[in-house]
Amino acid sequence: MSTETENKEMLRGGQFLVKQINCEDVFTPEDFTEEHKMMKESVKEFVDREIWPKKEEFEKKNYQLTEDLMKKAGELGFLGISVPEEYDGMGMGFVSTMLVCDYISGATGSMATAFGAHTGIGTMPILLYGNEEQKKKYIPKLATGEWFGAYCLTEPGAGSDANSGKTKAELSEDKKHYIINGQKMWISNAGFASLFIVFARIENDKNITGFILENDPDNGITFGEEEKKLGIHSSSTRQVFFNDTKIPVENMLSERGNGFKIAMNALNVGRIKLAAASLDAQRRVTDLAVKYANDRVQFKTPIAQFGAIKSKLAEMATSAYVGEAANYRAAKNIQDRIDIRMSEGNSFAEAELKSFEEYAIECSILKVACSEDIQNCSDEGIQVYGGMGFSADTPMESAWRDARIARIYEGTNEINRMLAVGMLVKKAMKGHVDLLGPAMKVADELTGIPSMDKPDYSVLLSEEKEMIAKLKKVFLMVAGSAVQKFGPQLEEHQQLLLAAADILIEVYMAESGILRAEKNAKRFGEDTQKEQIAMAKLYLYHAVDIINTKAKEAIVSFAEGDEQRMMLMGLKRFTKYQNQPNIVALRNTIAEKLTSENKYCF
Repeated sequence: MSTETENKEMLRGGQFLVKQINCEDVFTPEDFTEEHKMMKESVKEFVDREIWPKKEEFEKKNYQLTEDLMKKAGELGFLGISVPEEYDGMGMGFVSTMLVCDYISGATGSMATAFGAHTGIGTMPILLYGNEEQKKKYIPKLATGEWFGAYCLTEPGAGSDANSGKTKAELSEDKKHYIINGQKMWISNAGFASLFIVFARIENDKNITGFILENDPDNGITFGEEEKKLGIHSSSTRQVFFNDTKIPVENMLSERGNGFKIAMNALNVGRIKLAAASLDAQRRVTDLAVKYANDRVQFKTPIAQFGAIKSKLAEMATSAYVGEAANYRAAKNIQDRIDIRMSEGNSFAEAELKSFEEYAIECSILKVACSEDIQNCSDEGIQVYGGMGFSADTPMESAWRDARIARIYEGTNEINRMLAVGMLVKKAMKGHVDLLGPAMKVADELTGIPSMDKPDYSVLLSEEKEMIAKLKKVFLMVAGSAVQKFGPQLEEHQQLLLAAADILIEVYMAESGILRAEKNAKRFGEDTQKEQIAMAKLYLYHAVDIINTKAKEAIVSFAEGDEQRMMLMGLKRFTKYQNQPNIVALRNTIAEKLTSENKYCF
């Protein structure tokens, strides 16, 4: 465990909402070690050499290309970053895992999907839930790319409700095998997978059970045709059918009935890695848009000099910068928690599982925010290109199509929004996060007399940090009142949960951007960070707007009369700037840096 980890208070998942966070206590991309930087450069070099030049080929449903490049990634060790060395992996920390996922995923969604499905849900269930014999038999093959993995959970009638699957498993008469019958759909990597993680129900069990199944065409395993999809054209996606398929009893994963737990916990790590997989895609789209805007001349002027284009470029870069800040902040929290648990004697699997579970709220927040940011970024990228952006001859069109699946993967964004709030409320009820105390303080503040003192905002980002503190009060005000009013029935009020989730998401993302900019300004000098400070301020301005709208929507949906008036007055107070930022000036500062460097340069 690092000295840095020992010297700072470790926040529990969700506690960011009720704690004041010091910038020195967050990890940012500028904190990457030499090992991190070397890993990042080796992945970028691989992508720029092997994947990016073949971008057009990925649109032609070349599944063999994806498989071949996955093999090369395996040979370079990229498929086994987080796998312990004893199973032929590289045994590196979670920040390194995120880095590889981030930079290997940006060139094309097809490779991002194959990589994510294999290293995440195709490998992690065995690594985290398998017994020693299963790990020794399968993990080395998966970590090196000798074999590829796929994950068979979704069924025609069981999507978000994963535990409702109808695939059956029956014990054979000689009790040596489970006989599997059923159908799975939307299975990534199905066309070239050597191994499947299959979920099925034994008899009338309440919960499904996980199994490890080797791919053998003589064992009743058949496949549907490759799916015709909006994007990720070279990602193999097929239905998988099991007809009296035999699985040795020793290939049950974990215990009988533990499949739903395996499925849900595998999604926690999948969510934050999907968020990371959206980052380099944003950087590359922004790079392309900046270069095109500098080269494209209209009315004798490069369009990069027009205010309308500056606005787009600045917003695209801002979402990438803040996304980086939030992802690596959370990744280091998870890594620190894993290190602590390992030092306390937890097994690797136990330390990983408990740490991802601890930060499940942040994982859902990041999945939603970054999947929507890459969609918006690629959409604006098309707009910067104009008519050319709509053409399949330019890379923006495929980037936009590939981005669309990210809002559905790993639980839809709607499911993840409701999960984030639901998990936070459950943590509060278990005493893991004290929401009640701070919520009551906010309630008292609403009825008190506001201070007339004018705060001193001479310190860098001090007003922005105070605004973050006030935005946290908005969530506590809305969620506290909603829990008080609806209690356990809160989960039935989905539109209220969605509004509360958007407040939660914007608080975490905006705070991450502010803390990154503040930390870097302190160590590198404010003058060197003016564009980064501008991005942090710009993101916060939008966050305030979104939170104002969503909180109002929530308040009027359940509060009436004096209670409603008091909460709306509180909302106005908590979302009020003393000094309104000049948004046009902020955008221009960011855009001018981008166009002068001719790339995303942060």
